[in-house]
Amino acid sequence: MESTQNQNAPMSLKLNVKRTMFIGFAFFGILLLWQIYDSWCPTFLTDIFAQAMYGENSAVLKASGDTDKILRVQWLVGIIMACDNLAALILLPIFGNLSDKTKTPIGKRMPYILTGTLVAAIAFPFIPVFFHLNNVAGMIAMMAIVLIFMMMYRNPAVALMPDITPKPLRAKANGIINIMGYLGGACATVLGIFLKLSDYISAPDRSSKLMIIELPFIIASVLMVISAFVLFFTVKENKLQEEMKDELEEGERQAAIEDAVDDDKPMSKANRNMLLAILGAEFLWFMSDNALGTYIGNYVIYYMESSSSATMILTIIGGLASVVGFAIAGMIADKIGRKWTISLGLTVTLLGLLMMIFVKQSPKTTVTDDGIVYHSFPVLLYVVWLLKGFGMALVHNCSFPMVVELCSAKKIGRFTGYYYAASMSAQTITPVLLGLLLANFKVWFVLPIYASVLTLFAGLVFTLLVKNIKANKVKNVKGLEALGADED
Repeated sequence: MESTQNQNAPMSLKLNVKRTMFIGFAFFGILLLWQIYDSWCPTFLTDIFAQAMYGENSAVLKASGDTDKILRVQWLVGIIMACDNLAALILLPIFGNLSDKTKTPIGKRMPYILTGTLVAAIAFPFIPVFFHLNNVAGMIAMMAIVLIFMMMYRNPAVALMPDITPKPLRAKANGIINIMGYLGGACATVLGIFLKLSDYISAPDRSSKLMIIELPFIIASVLMVISAFVLFFTVKENKLQEEMKDELEEGERQAAIEDAVDDDKPMSKANRNMLLAILGAEFLWFMSDNALGTYIGNYVIYYMESSSSATMILTIIGGLASVVGFAIAGMIADKIGRKWTISLGLTVTLLGLLMMIFVKQSPKTTVTDDGIVYHSFPVLLYVVWLLKGFGMALVHNCSFPMVVELCSAKKIGRFTGYYYAASMSAQTITPVLLGLLLANFKVWFVLPIYASVLTLFAGLVFTLLVKNIKANKVKNVKGLEALGADED
């Protein structure tokens, strides 16, 4: 007969890597679309607004030395990118709450994932079509449709992981699904290397270059649909939640939080303060990160005057560094706690951004067969993106699990909504604010200074206000065994 002590010992928790990777196909589709959206759309908007305001496209303005006019339209670019994020700020919590309350034979998240993916995939390829036709209204309308239906998809897709993963294992699981997401981003990056947006923008006859901008959007739509159906056929929500009921309950008992979560009681003051501090810091680091994501394409094309493929190589380097960060973030958090893992990530990121302030345009140039002159890309920027990619991977890997650990299984969608409300509100403000700064100061190095200051403040808020709670009472399977897939 077992002793009472053994009967009361915590259950060993084991992460099912294979299933977590299948859940990661949802993130694969999300980052695939956003990588293309963020890399191509700001440059589309810069060009189309330049034509509307000055009667010349951005390539003509750059060739004639009218770079101030290109900088002046950045505030309009920022407004459009911010309007997208404003819609997301409203829609993400709505779809999070709706999916929490939804019950269907295929689960509570899957209906939103499938519907959002299919509609967004249909609309996505029409963005470059309307841009090519110089139709501002059509292009912005397609961007809005894509955004609305991706918001229907995004919150439920992200909430799916914590739905069927015990709390102490979510940092490791989050690392795996983020790696899957970065594989989606890598697909977009490869497309950007071979299909150079700058070749279309600089071409004298753009009609012959249409497929340069159309193919990435078509391929992304096809891969998004495939990834959604892989998720649907491999992850059975209702069945898994029933099978994992005991493990999920044990995860609630082993959670690394100050006060236990109880649906019948209001959120404790300690947990509420911790939530607000995390979301406040998250708001600041997304202000910084989204500024870089929104404007780096224009920074490379119009300031560095380099080929847009250099932006894609930056993305690859940052993505590889992120994969390393996601792979080891859980292990670092086991040693020093999630707080100090995030603080370390913000410090590494800040170091890279401070280096970026001193990057200058290279004097070396090359001329393509079409007569397009490109400046060599500064090597130091690759180092910047290496540091930023690794640092922000540590941050993103641990921050989302910290938020959803503060709620019960019944409120995961709602708390996922809180997490994305903080990030999307930041992404609503930052394109407009930075666009105005660029338009007024008319110097591109405003970008790294802006990002550095926000990252510094994010680090201070997080380090000073969030408590470091290590899950010392957790009894997890250790080493490689903890990452082993179940047999069934």
